[in-house]
Amino acid sequence: MGNEDYYSILGVSKNASAEEIKKAYRKLAIKYHPDKNPGNKEYEEKFKEATSAYDVLKDPQKKATYDRYGHEQYRQQSSSSSYGGGGTSSGFGFDFSDIFEEMFGGAFGQGTRGKTAASQKQPGSDIRYNLELSLEQAFSGEKINLKFTTLVICDKCHGNGSEMGSKPTACPTCGGRGSVRYQQGFMTIEQTCSTCNGEGSINSNPCKKCTGSGRVKGEKNLEVVIPAGVDNDSRVRIAGEGEAGFKGASPGDLYVFVSVKHHKIFRRSGSDIYITVPVSIGKAALGGEISVPSIDGVLQTVKIPSGTQTGHQFRIRNKGMSVIQSKNKGDMIVEVSVETPVSLSKKQKELLEEFESAHDEKSNTPETFSFLKKIKEFLGK
Repeated sequence: MGNEDYYSILGVSKNASAEEIKKAYRKLAIKYHPDKNPGNKEYEEKFKEATSAYDVLKDPQKKATYDRYGHEQYRQQSSSSSYGGGGTSSGFGFDFSDIFEEMFGGAFGQGTRGKTAASQKQPGSDIRYNLELSLEQAFSGEKINLKFTTLVICDKCHGNGSEMGSKPTACPTCGGRGSVRYQQGFMTIEQTCSTCNGEGSINSNPCKKCTGSGRVKGEKNLEVVIPAGVDNDSRVRIAGEGEAGFKGASPGDLYVFVSVKHHKIFRRSGSDIYITVPVSIGKAALGGEISVPSIDGVLQTVKIPSGTQTGHQFRIRNKGMSVIQSKNKGDMIVEVSVETPVSLSKKQKELLEEFESAHDEKSNTPETFSFLKKIKEFLGK
């Protein structure tokens, strides 16, 4: 390696940010990578230099030491001490595949390093179950029996994928690792074993029922507890009750997505419940009491003061919806709608006409009086 300092190699200033350093290295690594330039020794050397520089400048501790001692002294000390970390195949105190795993993942043909066959087994997928509840069920919580079809563990081979009495044997190519390594120039390449497809074992006598997968289509019946207070788009997770994993791998999870049906009487807003109650014009004018149901099925008495208008609301504490994962409850809001009478008898009409002629606009219907006053002002009268 030449005497050019690491900042110059990457083409960045000493004040460059970590992101700028990473971006500069990525650009050079893609340009000079040996897999893209086979047999080009000059590019291979430039790739080594760029990767060496990045290994130091990406690490705050190494970078601080490098800045303190300078390029030459740092190289001399790191070659005879532990500045560069443990020795590997690169000869520069680090493993190129470590850096490439961080920067590019599986780019340029590199597999994920160090994975065993067990970690490569395909886990089961998660399952979504859509559940519709009534508002009463959402209020109280519910034990629901769910029934659905999914991949379950094969009952013949118990999930291992082999016929009874036989077992998979370790793959002779990879020795059970699920991956093979080989040297390519200065780099160690690790790839999925093509003999066992990364499983680490060979199944010479696969289960006839599941054809070696360890799972079959089957029906699941589960009792699921839905907590009180759930709302639209609430999600309940049941761990391990999703799709069975491949050849005994871990199962997925079951996610129950809740939706709540529209209610004939109540409207919900968070943990509060709204109910609109029609009140006769006489009761609204004179005052009285009304009975309204709450979501728990108990009748509540509400006192209506004289002169109550449409839209007036009365709040009953702790008679709303349950709050999920809490003992608290919201409120019930009773909203009054004053109902104008229809289908009047002759006598009722006479009484209303008498009332209309006798009422004082200013004192009996102040809202009407105020509105008419605003109209006169608007018209300039």
